[in-house]
Amino acid sequence: MEWLHELFKKSPEMALFLSLAVGYAIGKIRFGKFQLGGVAGSLLAAVVVSQVGVQVDNGVKAVLFALFIYAVGFESGPQFFGALGRRTIKEIVLAAVMAVTSLITVVVMARIFGLDKGLAAGVAAGGLTQSAIIGTAGDAIAKLGLAAEETARLQGNVAVGYAVTYVFGSFGAILVCVNILPRFMGRSIRDDAIAAETSMQAGVKVLGPDQQDAAPALVGRIYELTGDAKRSIAEIENANPATTITIERVKRAGRIIEPSPELVLQGGDTVLAVGRRDAVVASAPLLGREVYAVEGMELTMLKRDVVLTNKEFDKHTVAQIREATAGGVRHGIFVVQISRMDKVLPMAPDTVVHVGDVVSIYGAEQDVKRVAAVIGDAIVPSAKTDYVYLGAGLVAGLLIGMLSVRLGDIPLTLGAGGGALLAGLLFGWFRARKHTFGALPAGAVQLLKDLGLAGFVVVVGLQSGLQAVETVRQLGLTIFGVGVVVTIVPMLLTMLFGRYVLNYQNTAVFAGALSGSRSANPAFGEVLDKAENTVPTVSFAVTYALANVFLTLLGPLIVALV
Repeated sequence: MEWLHELFKKSPEMALFLSLAVGYAIGKIRFGKFQLGGVAGSLLAAVVVSQVGVQVDNGVKAVLFALFIYAVGFESGPQFFGALGRRTIKEIVLAAVMAVTSLITVVVMARIFGLDKGLAAGVAAGGLTQSAIIGTAGDAIAKLGLAAEETARLQGNVAVGYAVTYVFGSFGAILVCVNILPRFMGRSIRDDAIAAETSMQAGVKVLGPDQQDAAPALVGRIYELTGDAKRSIAEIENANPATTITIERVKRAGRIIEPSPELVLQGGDTVLAVGRRDAVVASAPLLGREVYAVEGMELTMLKRDVVLTNKEFDKHTVAQIREATAGGVRHGIFVVQISRMDKVLPMAPDTVVHVGDVVSIYGAEQDVKRVAAVIGDAIVPSAKTDYVYLGAGLVAGLLIGMLSVRLGDIPLTLGAGGGALLAGLLFGWFRARKHTFGALPAGAVQLLKDLGLAGFVVVVGLQSGLQAVETVRQLGLTIFGVGVVVTIVPMLLTMLFGRYVLNYQNTAVFAGALSGSRSANPAFGEVLDKAENTVPTVSFAVTYALANVFLTLLGPLIVALV
């Protein structure tokens, strides 16, 4: 294996991408209903690759994780702040229960197996994947007044316990959140994520990126007028004010003519009628016989999202805006959807709109441009990322993560991960209010999440895998087994408490909260992958922030109690 060691020494990035490729291949393998997933598979692959000796700079891990957690926050910012005031109590209690059960488990296991203060704190840091415990426990050990040699030994044991248990600490959290929890709840993460998303959209049907209605609400149909009755376009369009249609094309005697409101249609004319399905169907008796594929009747329609900035429409209902808007302004335009902070609002007459809402309008290109100028600022679709906004968000997050508050002798900080998450939430929320800058396309968000998390986990495996295996060989499986208990038992106890005391009903929301209460980022990544939407992120963000504080406090408590 010396040649592999030399190869990875020259190109450590090769070890990273090899672990990703092999790990995701492993993650696709099904064992009955069980499937590891790409993140857990990458972690295992990285541990194996690490046995030949690989050195990866810590900066790589920091960058990858910052990209992942910022993208998660950015995507979830609007939903997070919308739900923050309604249900944070459950997440606060859940995070506290996780911390308390973790402390009790570590202390009991340390006393049963005779672990010293250093090993006990290291097992907590690794088994709970909270690296900050290493620092707080090390500081607490230094203040015990022990001999210098004993202090160094115990602080060294913190690192040993951490190295042996960290890998399973990440892997075990994935098992509980992604495999055990759904079976315990009796419902899949994906099914409950869809149910929660539907509920958040107030019953409005929301289609996925590759989905479309078999019978779309807006249609265009071509009719050949029959009979001798002569009606103007305005008469036909306004025959039923509740079911408006527009005549977009007129062909007479083989020639296309301009459709004006005053134009009187005659028998034999061919017209293209556009409108909502029910309106077009209801108007069919006025138009005549439906025909197909008539040359010259083709028309390309445009759908455009527009941010409402016109204050004349602010805090008015849909019905009021319709009544106050001149027919000539709204002619040929259909409002497809209104959304606020990425939440689709019901298209009801009494729905109140606000400045900052996004209005999706549909019509011929010239009509869309005319109305968009009246409403506000059009959002032009783009696959490009606004790197100014992205870079500013990450810098802000990392600066926030550097802030520290001392609780006695214990420094409390969000860290780079917590800071990046908070900045992502804030920048994502602000972007959802403005929409005219700060673009981060869905594909870019997904890449940052997938590559960021999987790459972070791979670097952890490459850095810790060799040391963990070597330590197990030297000290036996005792510490590893204690780490397994410390990883699994608090999560199971917290899961039971969350289900039967806090009454969590939705598997996706619960999985997000449970992974966050353990600051288990790899587990959360797998939960997101299973959910295929951002539903678990709101509960995760709350418990994750709390876990960074609660679990960090365990270091000195363990040193004092063991």
